[in-house]
Amino acid sequence: MMQVSDLERTKILHNGEKEKLTFSKEEMERRNTKLRKHMADNDIDAVLFTSYHNIKYYSDFLYTAFGRNYGLVVTQDKHVTVSANIDGGMPWRTSYQDNIVYTDWQRDNFEYAVRKILNEAGIKKGRLGIEEDHVTIELRRKLQDAFPEFELVDIAKATMRFRMIKSQEEIDLIRNGAQICNIGGKAVIEAVAEGVPEYEVALAGTQAMTREIAKRYPHTILRDTWVWFQSGINTDGAHNWPTTRKVQEGDILSLNTFAMVSGYYIALERTMFYGDLPDEYRKYWEINMEVYKRGLELIKPGVRCKDICAELNDIYREHNLLANRTFGYGHSFGVLSHYYGREGILELREDIDTVLEPGMVISMEPCITTLEGQPGAGGYREHDILVIKENGEVENITGFPVGPEHLVIKK
Repeated sequence: MMQVSDLERTKILHNGEKEKLTFSKEEMERRNTKLRKHMADNDIDAVLFTSYHNIKYYSDFLYTAFGRNYGLVVTQDKHVTVSANIDGGMPWRTSYQDNIVYTDWQRDNFEYAVRKILNEAGIKKGRLGIEEDHVTIELRRKLQDAFPEFELVDIAKATMRFRMIKSQEEIDLIRNGAQICNIGGKAVIEAVAEGVPEYEVALAGTQAMTREIAKRYPHTILRDTWVWFQSGINTDGAHNWPTTRKVQEGDILSLNTFAMVSGYYIALERTMFYGDLPDEYRKYWEINMEVYKRGLELIKPGVRCKDICAELNDIYREHNLLANRTFGYGHSFGVLSHYYGREGILELREDIDTVLEPGMVISMEPCITTLEGQPGAGGYREHDILVIKENGEVENITGFPVGPEHLVIKK
C-alpha cells in the first residue's frame, strides 16, 4: 500500500501540447515587462498573484477554485502558475510560461509549491508582492507564517492601474465581444413572448453568444457567458438573475447580455417593454435616455469620473429622480465577471478622481428604479461601451437599438 509520505507534494505535469493563447506572445511580454519594471522600481523581489483576474491577465490561465488556492509567481526571471492536481495538465497547457502542480496529500502544499519556485529563483528573503484586496485573512496569515523572511507588500493597486489601459489587442477582443453581445440581444428579443419564462429567454441569448464565441475564437475556453433577462418587478435590480416568472402583456423588461471571451467581460443592457407603452413608463424611460445620451457626450479624455457624475446627477435632480439611482454611471472593462475582478478606480462615481485617458474602455449605463405600486414601476437602464482612442476620439462599439422608438415589443 502507498503511504502518505511516499506521495509527491508537487509535480510537473506537461500533458499534451501548449494551446494557443488568447493574445500574442508580444502582448503577454508587454504586460509582464511592465510588471517587472514596477517590481524593480519598488524593490519587490517576487509577486504572488492569487486572484482570477491577475492570474488570467498575466498568464492567460483562468482557474476554478472549488475551495483550493491558485497562484502565479513572477520574479525577474521566472513566471510559474501554481495549480491543484485536480486540474491535470490544463493549467500548463493554457499558461503563458511554466506551471507547477501541488497535490492534496499534505496540508499547505500550495505554500510549499510557492516556496519551491522562490528557492529555484534564488530568492530566500525580501519583499513579496500580494493582492491585499483578494487574499483572505486566513491565507495572509498562512503566507506570513510560511515566509517569515519576507515582507508582504500590496501589488493590487498598481496592477489595477496597469489593467485599466487596454492594448489594441484587448480593444479588438472587447469590440468583438460587443458584437457578440448584440447577437445575444437579438436572440433575446426574438425569444420574448407572452407566457415565456425569463429563464427560457435568457437561455436563447446565452446559447447564441456561446456559439458565436466558439465560431470566432475556436481555440478559447467557453465559460461564464450569461444573460440576465428580467421582467416586471424583477427589473428593479441590475443583478437580478432570471426566474421562472413568465412575461406578461404590459411588462417592463430588462435585456442584459454578457459575452465572456476568455475571461474578458463585455456587456449590453437595454430597457424594453412588452405591449403598448403607457405614458407613465414612457416618461421615466425618456428621462433615463436623456441622461444616457448626455453621458455619452461627456465621456472624453481629460475629464474626471466624478465630474461626469455631477452633471448627470443634475439632470436626475431636475426631474426629482436622483434618489431613484441605483449605482454608478459606468465602469471599466477587462478581466472581470460577476464573481471576480473589478477595476474600481475607473468607475463613474462621485468618489472617483480618475481622469479619462486614451486606452481606457468604459461604459455609460444610467439606471433608475421606481418601486412597485407606483406609476411606471420597474428598473430602467441603458448600457453602451466606449473606447477612448489615442487621437482623442471616443468610439461607441455597442451599436444596438435603444429607446422606446425601437424596443417596445408587440407580438
